[in-house]
Amino acid sequence: MLNVDLNKLNPLEKELYTLIRQYADEHEKMRITDVAEYCEVSPSKISKFVKKIGFANFKQYSDFLKDFATPATSSSELKRLLGFMKDFDDSLVDELVEAIKKYPKIILFGYGPSLLCAQYFEYRLRTCTNKIIVATSDELSVSSIIDSQTLIIIMTVTGTFSSFETIYAKAKQKDSEVIMVVEEYNKSLLNQCDRIFWLAKERQSDILKPYEKTRTIFFIFLEEVVLRLQEMTRA
Repeated sequence: MLNVDLNKLNPLEKELYTLIRQYADEHEKMRITDVAEYCEVSPSKISKFVKKIGFANFKQYSDFLKDFATPATSSSELKRLLGFMKDFDDSLVDELVEAIKKYPKIILFGYGPSLLCAQYFEYRLRTCTNKIIVATSDELSVSSIIDSQTLIIIMTVTGTFSSFETIYAKAKQKDSEVIMVVEEYNKSLLNQCDRIFWLAKERQSDILKPYEKTRTIFFIFLEEVVLRLQEMTRA
């Protein structure tokens, strides 16, 4: 599980973020000393930067930029889920709960099966908060109701079914925050939201199309969020 938060970056760090991605596109291999020289900073600066945005170390960030995510295996879905639960990071639950607490209006956005998940959690969140909760897949509806008091939570397994650039651009025009809850690593999503919660190390079978993939990990993670909110309501 991984939480990447680009909101933490100052202007100089945003420039560093862009330069490192450019280097990754232009070079087959990435060594921290070479990247530091390319960016005209020290290796320690690169190391601090990747930790600040949510990666454990430079190698993890490098693997992510090069799409070296753990490949799908022939193991059963249950085995994959057991691996997810073994590595479950409660801090991501806490951070999403804190984000939800900040906003009176929550939009849950998704397509296809992810929308069905969003609609279920629309109901669940309404039972444990007094916030306005809306689940939708309609960009026009979103643009008409969002404002600076709105948090948009986008749910997607792969991020490949459709781009979220338009909805993100509209959200920024209204000063809304956009958090993406994603199962599989996809570096192209970094420019389509403010923060990303990546949930799984091992992706589902590449044979499956996005709409055929399970949403079980979504349910496990978001039910933990709901349970945390319920505990806070009862306290």
